[in-house]
Amino acid sequence: MINPDDLTAMIQAGLPGAEVFVQDLTGGGDHYQATIISAEFAGKTLVQQHQLVYRSVNQVMASEQLHALALKTFTPEKWQAQQADVVQSS
Repeated sequence: MINPDDLTAMIQAGLPGAEVFVQDLTGGGDHYQATIISAEFAGKTLVQQHQLVYRSVNQVMASEQLHALALKTFTPEKWQAQQADVVQSS
């Protein structure tokens, strides 16, 4: 098992400057969803963005401390656009 703070720190270590929001999906500490906003995602495909994140957490996935990680990745510009859409629709 890995706690959300450690998972957040691992992702931020792999993607310096990234904003990371981690949610435990099951309460068991091994299935998480992470929303990551990073300028390093600019110009990369969604697959490439996810590969950057998975590279950061490879060790805990290989040791089975982390079984599943759902990802939502955004550049800062796309994150701002999405937040604006959320505000407009509410």
